[in-house]
Amino acid sequence: MAHKTVHAKSARSRIHRLRLSFSTLNADALLVTHLPNIRYLCGFTGSAGILLVDPSRATLYTDSRYTLQARQEVYDATTVIAPHGLIRAVGEALKARRGAIRLAFAPAQLTVAQKTALQLAVGSRLRWLAAPDLIERQRAVKDADERARMRQSARLISDVWTAAVLNVKPGVSELAVAADIERSMKLQGASGPSFESIVASGSRSAWPHARPTSKLLRKNELVVLDQGAILRGYCSDMTRTVFLGRSSARVRSLYHAVLHAQEAAIAAIRPGVSAASVDAAARKVFKQSGLERYFTHSTGHGLGLEIHEMPRLGRGEETLLEEGMVVTVEPGLYVERLGGIRIEDEVLVTAQGAEVLTSASREFLEL
Repeated sequence: MAHKTVHAKSARSRIHRLRLSFSTLNADALLVTHLPNIRYLCGFTGSAGILLVDPSRATLYTDSRYTLQARQEVYDATTVIAPHGLIRAVGEALKARRGAIRLAFAPAQLTVAQKTALQLAVGSRLRWLAAPDLIERQRAVKDADERARMRQSARLISDVWTAAVLNVKPGVSELAVAADIERSMKLQGASGPSFESIVASGSRSAWPHARPTSKLLRKNELVVLDQGAILRGYCSDMTRTVFLGRSSARVRSLYHAVLHAQEAAIAAIRPGVSAASVDAAARKVFKQSGLERYFTHSTGHGLGLEIHEMPRLGRGEETLLEEGMVVTVEPGLYVERLGGIRIEDEVLVTAQGAEVLTSASREFLEL
């Protein structure tokens, strides 16, 4: 019961803060269709749901598969079981209201079909107010419970990688290494991976988002391992790069350049700095070494209930970091034919600066 009480308080606080935000839009209600946002606001984890948030109440629409689950999970919202479809039920509820209805919504998350159906159900009284990233901006700053979950998730993936790297050796396939990592996650309590684990070896390690294949690991090549686990709903994300055999001076030099770039970016993190300035700190290290052309993506991203959340640490990103945000810092260098090197850790923005949540060694391992 104590567990439920914590979540009930958290959900009430989140919906209350959301109402303060969308009231400035002069909206009568907010339509939430993105499932991670629904989970964040009222605790529901099912695969079918729409949340309608009004100034004084919130209503979750779901179907009969989730009658018992919603009864156990949902806080600060009334649950309505919709026998004839969720959009139809929402449309009927809106149609029953009097006068014009100013409905806030997230354009990137409401389908054309859903929007059309609601418009047909309610008619010209329904006015649409675009509210992109309204909930995502709130989600970017983690509360105490979320921070605790993310620390646990980061600790789990660090322990998983530290054990799994012992099985990274010539003759083992990329898929086998990935399977070992993901199996270990679940054995340690994770519900699953945050994303398909990346195990990329040899020249394929120069692909930042390479999927594991049946390719066998070979001696004298780089191996990039990027993995994350979902624990108590929250994602972790960590990358390490190892070398099978004795590496060349060039590979060691590239590795240390990536490590120094990551350290510079982490050192730049504190409340009030822009996301772009953190990216620039990493990029400056590569530029000084004449390596910037090999860094082909942004320095990092926020994470939480989803593996990619606000803020993005990249060029032109004006978002100011706030205490409670959790971001990845993952600079990399990708050299065709030679391979790739990436080092990634999770970082919590604190009043003092940065707290690194992932704890696996960043020492360059030659296996």
